[in-house]
Amino acid sequence: MNLTSSNCQDSSDRTQMAGSRISAKPPLLMEPRPGAVQMRMKSSQSSGERLSQSRSMVLQESDLQQNPISRHRRNQSQHGVLGVGGAEPPELKGDLLNVAKISDGGKKQRKNWTGMWSELTSDQLLLHKERQQEAGMKAGGKTDVVQLCGAVIEWTPDKSSRKNVFQITTHTGSEYLLQAESYSTASKWFDGIRKTVDSSSKLPLRRSNSSEFPPRHSSLPGHASTSTNTKQRNPVHRRSINMFVSSKLKHSASDSADKNGVKNRLKKFIIRRPSMKTLQEKGLIKDRVFGCHLLTLCEREGSTVPSFVQLCLDAIEKRGMDVDGIYRVSGNLSTVQKLRFIVDQEEALDLDHSQWEDVHVVTGALKMFFRELPEPLFPFRAFQPFVEAVKIKDSRQKVQAVKKLIQDLPQPNQDTMKQLFSHLHRVLAFSRQNLMSTQGIGIVFGPTLMWPELDGGNMAVNMVYQNQIIEFILIESRDIFSLDRK
Repeated sequence: MNLTSSNCQDSSDRTQMAGSRISAKPPLLMEPRPGAVQMRMKSSQSSGERLSQSRSMVLQESDLQQNPISRHRRNQSQHGVLGVGGAEPPELKGDLLNVAKISDGGKKQRKNWTGMWSELTSDQLLLHKERQQEAGMKAGGKTDVVQLCGAVIEWTPDKSSRKNVFQITTHTGSEYLLQAESYSTASKWFDGIRKTVDSSSKLPLRRSNSSEFPPRHSSLPGHASTSTNTKQRNPVHRRSINMFVSSKLKHSASDSADKNGVKNRLKKFIIRRPSMKTLQEKGLIKDRVFGCHLLTLCEREGSTVPSFVQLCLDAIEKRGMDVDGIYRVSGNLSTVQKLRFIVDQEEALDLDHSQWEDVHVVTGALKMFFRELPEPLFPFRAFQPFVEAVKIKDSRQKVQAVKKLIQDLPQPNQDTMKQLFSHLHRVLAFSRQNLMSTQGIGIVFGPTLMWPELDGGNMAVNMVYQNQIIEFILIESRDIFSLDRK
């Protein structure tokens, strides 16, 4: 009986020491009373149970001092959540990596490198615009989340000229390039992300309406279920990637086939399209007046002077010879364009109508007609000869040279030119009323009636010669065109 009391006292002392370390209470409060010892002696059945009970209390102290891995395993056993193979994926953060998103859901994007603070969790890669502080991210910071479940990671030195570049392809088709200047940093993140991808791919998914979790023994190292699970799930993972790649290839092939089909249809349409002459004969395309070649227009009308030119000259001489700035002032552009549309549609045109009462609209339409000729009234080939002729010092020789050049022009050009300069010569007779001079008319009609085919020289010099030629022809129009003197 004394021996039993001694053993119980020793056990009680050890219990007191363990309890004092666990609860951190003063030893005085933990002293066992003799009555309590006797009650435990009576309730206990054997010394082995008392020794087991004392050991369990001592082990609680050792549990508190074990490394975090053991505590983590105990938490997993309590909650039913385990990593496969007993190893958790590494969690990294705090490094600045260069990131470029080259594809978003399979849609290619321009490669723009951006420095981002990276954080690796159990199944995601978080890319922060701003660096995280102890209390969290800065206000307004943006985070790009990369889902690593079902992703593929590989080194890709051919995707960029930078060194230490690897690529992450998510299960949705998004592609990220990551790069670090230090190989050790890049390798650390590559290995960490690869382990996270492998771990998230091997972990079975839990249904929302089920309480099933991975079995506890699967966390034991070297267990057979781990290798079996890996062998069973790797082909599924590879098959999902192959399906994604094959769908991308089929999509690209269908796009190229569609493009080829469109090209073939366009080629057939161009080959079968009717000629311009056929469209004109059917009345689908009407011959226009503005922008038509002078020779073609006169041939179509059966005259040597376009009817529109003659119509405008008659209307101006009838009611506008004494108007101030008759050719210098521009008419309302919208009204001019309306007049042009009526002429091109071959509708009946009456310039005596009230809507054309402003003579500047008629003069503006006449100048527009000459400016839009494919080849000017003074043909391209005659531009330089006229420039050389106007440089002649002798007045008589200059007149003969210019007259000879005009006579060498096609008949429509000669007759239209003669009709126009005869009109302008009559305009000068009202110079006191309309305030138009030979120099003013030369400035207006110089670039309107002639210009070089290729303006390779100085534009200002060409404009000077254009004005001088028109002004000289206007002054000498009686001799050049053999006009009747009145």
